[in-house]
Amino acid sequence: MAGEERDGVPLTNLDQELFDGAGATKRDLVDYLDAVHGRIVPALRDRPLSVIRVRPGQPPFMQKNLPKYTPDWVARADVWADRSRRMVSYGLCNDRRTLIWFANQRAVEYHPGLSVADDWAHPTHLILDLDPPEGGAFRLAAQAALLVREVLTACGMAGAAKTSGAKGAHVFVPLAAGSAHDDVAAATRAIAARAERLDPALATTAFIVEQREGKVFLDSTRAGGATVVAAYSPRLRPGVPVSFPLPWDALEAAVPTDYTVHTAAAALGDGDPWADLMPPPQRLDPGLVEEGHTIPIARVVAMHEGKRRARERRSSQ
Repeated sequence: MAGEERDGVPLTNLDQELFDGAGATKRDLVDYLDAVHGRIVPALRDRPLSVIRVRPGQPPFMQKNLPKYTPDWVARADVWADRSRRMVSYGLCNDRRTLIWFANQRAVEYHPGLSVADDWAHPTHLILDLDPPEGGAFRLAAQAALLVREVLTACGMAGAAKTSGAKGAHVFVPLAAGSAHDDVAAATRAIAARAERLDPALATTAFIVEQREGKVFLDSTRAGGATVVAAYSPRLRPGVPVSFPLPWDALEAAVPTDYTVHTAAAALGDGDPWADLMPPPQRLDPGLVEEGHTIPIARVVAMHEGKRRARERRSSQ
């Protein structure tokens, strides 16, 4: 229906399928995000935002730089990107109106930065991404999350867990102000290494897929300039599941596909489990930081391994 708007944002093509195989329309996306705006906006506020958009007949794409036609009332933050050697104008989704505008742009996934725009040098959370093997059940990722919790508890730290909205799980640990990126990255590596030692038959820190041997990958690389999909964000998958917070004791039995743009708002009711389950900000355990600085960065190790293999292939030709 033409002429619809919400919070002053004109809405278009609401009854089109969101993407091939979505099982949901653009209206479903807008309605869901509007229903949870009071819970997802706090997870996005003041954080440089990357979104995954999908246009009819085109492959999905990640948008970091705001397009030229972005309304003036959308808040933004200019961040220098070392890799591309340019300034990127990120959107800041700080209110309902902006969220609805993004939804009308067919922004399905919401990936905020780990720091707020006015304090880029200090991440607010330490994050582990737990990825089960191809075809592996979510229950395996949940069990790996419980290993991470065991490590945190032994250090006097605590976190909250959610489904990734895809096949894995995320553990977020809120940090006290002033934690440096390098120290957070080091502590993340140490937590992953300790969790792997607790159950090496279940979990691995191997960055290279072929070396994981069908185990859950404890991804400790979500640090620095990385992003992680926000709690309550939809995912660009059939049925449009959402990243859903869960209590630790409910994680193993959870079925992530139960939480979609059709069902998640009702499952939440009036609650905000991500806010309720998140412990207070805490300082990094010094032992984690010290250990982590002795552990090589997984991406760097994988890069050197790739170069080594390439040299071997060239020399054998």
